[in-house]
Amino acid sequence: MSAVPLPVDRLDPEVFEVHDEVATALREGGAVVALESTIISHGLPRPENLRVATEVEDIVRSRGAVPATIAVIDGRVRVGLDEDGLDQVAHRDDIVKVSSRDLSTLVARRGSGATTVAATSHIAHLAGIEVFATGGLGGVHREARDSWDESADLGALSVTPVTVVCAGVKSILDVTATLERLETLNVGVLGYGSSRFPGFYLSDSGHSVDWSVDSTEAVADIMRARRALDIPSALVVAYPLPPDAQLDPDLHHEVLEEGLRRAEARNITGKDVTPFLLDHFHRATHGASLVVNEQIIVRNSELAARIATSRAADTEVAPPVVSP
Repeated sequence: MSAVPLPVDRLDPEVFEVHDEVATALREGGAVVALESTIISHGLPRPENLRVATEVEDIVRSRGAVPATIAVIDGRVRVGLDEDGLDQVAHRDDIVKVSSRDLSTLVARRGSGATTVAATSHIAHLAGIEVFATGGLGGVHREARDSWDESADLGALSVTPVTVVCAGVKSILDVTATLERLETLNVGVLGYGSSRFPGFYLSDSGHSVDWSVDSTEAVADIMRARRALDIPSALVVAYPLPPDAQLDPDLHHEVLEEGLRRAEARNITGKDVTPFLLDHFHRATHGASLVVNEQIIVRNSELAARIATSRAADTEVAPPVVSP
């Protein structure tokens, strides 16, 4: 008789390298939080990126969970990074931004990449990690009626049963259209501690959510029900900043309008729009948007760790399934 292996034990060792701490926690039914690496390589400037990445991992551990920062380094998918791995993602100049569709090509060519929400969700699910923390989701871009520009995050979340803690979608996107797409794609959305959907830099995007919860135990209950019902899509836990910690709404509006005008004047389109606007926010707000961004990442990771801990406490490790 042989036991059915856990997801982490099914991963191809020629492609995947799972940190011992992460593998042990998964095998023992412990709390694990997946963390994306694009924030480190492309979302924050050096040397702040490495400091924040380390702070986030420390916070996750302080809440009783194991951090699993995910990246591709020299052709190996790393689920959980040691200090050297974090340093490489933070400082190497050959780290590309990789979504799900490019993972196989990057791995086959022995390249290195930082994973987006889409890629991180996919890898986390393969490894058996249920909870994932990020800053803000990608979504439907403004003027998408002409460009058809929509983040791969949405499609990935429609087929990946993970719980994603985020600060809503980036406020530089079309939030209304993004919420409509999430509904169409059957992606669940919960407000945590609020009935309002956050807009990343802003505590309130101007939209409400149908469901809200006030405890990590409530999220764990919903996760358990979703698994029992075999729901194949993601659950988004939208966690807004306190109003006194958000970017000033008037400043946000002014900077966004200016950034959109500059992007149009320079004919910046498609996937180049978001990084252009984020950089514009950083410069135009004299770093205030960066401070807000860091707060978002830290807060979301802390909440994700508490959710993962509640979920682990809620789940008894079943005896191995055996076949005759």
